[in-house]
Amino acid sequence: MSSSKNSKSLRHRPDSQLAIVSDSKIKDPAEFEIHLSEDQCKKGENGKNKTDIHDSGELKLERSITLLNGVNIIIGVIIGSGIFISPKGVQEKAGSVALSLILWVCGGIFAALGSYCYSELGTLISDSGGDYAYIRKAYGPMIAFIRLWVEVIIIRPCSIAVISLTFSKYILVLVFQNCPIPEYTEPLLACCLILLLTWINSVSVRWSTRIQDVTTYAKLLALVLVIITGLVMLFISMLTHILSKFLTTKKFAANSGSFDDAFSGTSMNAGDISLSLYSALFAYNGWNYLNFIVEEIQNPKRNLPLAIAISCTTVTVIYTLTNVAFYAVIPPDEFLATDATATTFAEKVYGPAAWIMPIFVALSTIGSCNGTILTTSRLYFVGAREGQMPETMTLISMKHRTPFPATVITGILSCFFLLLSQNIFTLINCVQVVNWLAIAVATLCVFHFRRTMPNAPRVIKVNLIFPILFFAGCIFLVVVPIIAEPADTAIGIAIMLSGIPVYFLFIKFRPEFISRFSEKTTISMQKLLMAIPEVKS
Repeated sequence: MSSSKNSKSLRHRPDSQLAIVSDSKIKDPAEFEIHLSEDQCKKGENGKNKTDIHDSGELKLERSITLLNGVNIIIGVIIGSGIFISPKGVQEKAGSVALSLILWVCGGIFAALGSYCYSELGTLISDSGGDYAYIRKAYGPMIAFIRLWVEVIIIRPCSIAVISLTFSKYILVLVFQNCPIPEYTEPLLACCLILLLTWINSVSVRWSTRIQDVTTYAKLLALVLVIITGLVMLFISMLTHILSKFLTTKKFAANSGSFDDAFSGTSMNAGDISLSLYSALFAYNGWNYLNFIVEEIQNPKRNLPLAIAISCTTVTVIYTLTNVAFYAVIPPDEFLATDATATTFAEKVYGPAAWIMPIFVALSTIGSCNGTILTTSRLYFVGAREGQMPETMTLISMKHRTPFPATVITGILSCFFLLLSQNIFTLINCVQVVNWLAIAVATLCVFHFRRTMPNAPRVIKVNLIFPILFFAGCIFLVVVPIIAEPADTAIGIAIMLSGIPVYFLFIKFRPEFISRFSEKTTISMQKLLMAIPEVKS
């Protein structure tokens, strides 16, 4: 580009050739020269604007996520397979219906408390990456990398694999019914789902958010259906119970007896109660995921906290009422005997129409898987932009304006973990302690930034009692499993600490041959995908 021009401006040329990379090196965004005709600058192939790079001199992630999209992303990620499998774990350790419901409410309040603290961080630090971005700014690159390492290498890919396998199980049970399911069918179908959603997230953020919107509405419809049915059953049961005192009315056949003595069997063991809360919190996973894509949210200072508040409140109410509905139909002893609470509920209430529930559960898992892929790819992108992931991950597709390589590697790594499906659940349990430890460290960032950035404008400024309470809760969730499950905890800590040698070898003191290999790979990916690093004016 000519020295007389601004180095970040893009010139129009009559020809339509595109010069992005040379054979010898990756070009810095400031050196890019894009030769396009006037018509190409104004319109895409179909006469529609493809990107505003030609007008503003920028190529970056598009701010296309509205408030409604944000709410749907959080709800879509949170309401996945958890609400359909966690009730058993909560009931098993809590011992009573009443304590189970109390813990479901407590789980929602705890998630909302964390979301409130993250709202201040998300509006103060406007970079994508969530707690990774906050920890990096507060405590430096090494601690941030350890958080990034555990999150993108283990937690997220494993979660995507588990969610996709849940999708496969429900769909295949519906297809094969009482027939045996062929070997490897489940992981193959799960892999197909991951690859499909990876492709969609690679080519269009709008398609991805539309899928999120549709699946969120579907899963909310399913849960509302469960809630209405269960509450009607509960009302009829209560009515017949009252009438039986005055009339010779038979007890309603569908009465589960769950609320006859709701506190019966309540566990007084602190360890059991904490593990029960752990199961409930598993169903609330995803409350902080919108913070990972702040750079793509329209008006984030307004929409981020609003989306978090609306979605967390909605999910807490829905989860509590859903469990009330489950208990209205399923007795506590049957709760412990089933691995698919929603299916058991449907079989008892809907009879021949019970097939509708696996469909809704499958749609729910699609939304959760899609939202996790969307946010995970942005975490790779942000980590690479900070020099803590391969440079290829910083590339943005010029046509689609998505972090194409980061999205693809998310899908590939998730498919790899499908090969380890027998061990995934244990692996996720191992890293949950590390996950809550990282969230606790991110919460400390609230205090750190209050001290180091006292005059920074804050759209939301939380009362410090809230991060104190949330931090104490996180520490509780870290300490209890160390006492209850020391072996699994040791594995989780080992995974976390394995990031230290990786940091020093590949980032802090990276050998020259690794740098050369990374550069050549990035050049090849630029040519193959027609992608360039983020360009800002």
